[in-house]
Amino acid sequence: MRKIPVVTAITSGLLLLPMAHADVTQLLQNNACTACHQPAARTVGPSWQEIAQRYGDGSKSAEQLGSSIKSGSSGSWGAIPMPAQAQLSDANATSIAEWILTAPHQ
Repeated sequence: MRKIPVVTAITSGLLLLPMAHADVTQLLQNNACTACHQPAARTVGPSWQEIAQRYGDGSKSAEQLGSSIKSGSSGSWGAIPMPAQAQLSDANATSIAEWILTAPHQ
């Protein structure tokens, strides 16, 4: 069996590491997510804690939630729709979703 060096795996895109908390926080701020969402308090939209509680059971994967972030949604959390965040790459939307589903939000 031929071993692939880690550097080769990283540069070829075979090894994907989770985005660091600080990087996700920066994404949230850069894309105005914090204007409507907060860690533990509902504002315009649900808190990240509420989202994690609803979907943390595996009923929605990070990829599915990331897709909802990119395409927007309405009716899932009340009358106010979430606008599409099409400017996010699929990878960044999934990283945000993964962070929401797994990080402690307080």
